[in-house]
Amino acid sequence: MRYDDLLRPTPKGVYCPPGDFYIDPVGAVSRAVITHGHADHARAGHGAVIATPETIAIMEARYGDDFTTTKTPRAYGEPIDVNGVNVSLAPAGHVLGSAQAVIEKNGVRIVCSGDYKRRRDPTCAPFEVVPCDVFITEATFALPIFNHPDTGEEIRKLLASVEQFPERTHVIGAYALGKAQRIIMHLREEGYDAPIFLHGAMQKLCDLYMKFGVDLGPLEPATIENNGAKRDFGGKIVIAPPAAIQDRWARRFADPLPVFASGWMRIRQRVRQRGVELPLIVSDHADWDELTQTIKEIAPKELWITHGRDDALMRWAELNGVMARPLHLVGYEDENE
Repeated sequence: MRYDDLLRPTPKGVYCPPGDFYIDPVGAVSRAVITHGHADHARAGHGAVIATPETIAIMEARYGDDFTTTKTPRAYGEPIDVNGVNVSLAPAGHVLGSAQAVIEKNGVRIVCSGDYKRRRDPTCAPFEVVPCDVFITEATFALPIFNHPDTGEEIRKLLASVEQFPERTHVIGAYALGKAQRIIMHLREEGYDAPIFLHGAMQKLCDLYMKFGVDLGPLEPATIENNGAKRDFGGKIVIAPPAAIQDRWARRFADPLPVFASGWMRIRQRVRQRGVELPLIVSDHADWDELTQTIKEIAPKELWITHGRDDALMRWAELNGVMARPLHLVGYEDENE
């Protein structure tokens, strides 16, 4: 069986002709396999959705219970037959419930990674290496400049700043799904047991994480009820959407110190553009070394690249004897990591 006969790129996303389903389609389709809950991969309006129970719960929280007509939750490693195609899900290590789609038929196996990372994350299952004929990878940080530092070191940098500036409120910009909960859990692991204050946009998904057994510790709403309460936030940590850290909303706190947690904080120009005083290089995507090491470990016959910096990864594959092709998929965000 030719690989293109099992999976192929289309304007709506990666399509499986024999199974008649898409993986993370960018538009509404009759049947979709969803790798994780970020909005650029998980959209409402599909006729049927196959995903992990966590991803389905995330989509319900974001879009409502009727986001699809038919929901088919599948735990990691639990296969389902879709029109003669075997579909199963393997951990991707990206966010809660994130999965690689493992597609098999007639002795051919293709693994579509979705978004993934390799380093430890206390909020989700770690990435699982699945041998395959074709590995479909992202390439968000596929440049050698992207070598993410140790996450613990970045969190300790944050805690040192809180200690150094006890009169200021550290307002951390972090995406509501995955990054916010990961930052909270790493803070807890470093011994920070004080309440962490949340922007209202963060509460729903933090509650969902706790429902699935991720103990985030004491969380409180980041609200100020009277003029004198502003100074009460001195020395406190607040987590908010990235857009809020330079918004009027952040100025309600005591001398707010803007922090942003993202792999893009490796780029100084982006730090300046966002007015960030304390950049934290914490990413939910694989860096250059993790991408290339993953490909070496899997040793696929072919490498397909969905989106991101595919030119550098294509060159690396050529130099390392790996047959590779870019899929040039559109509709997947590199910024919202």
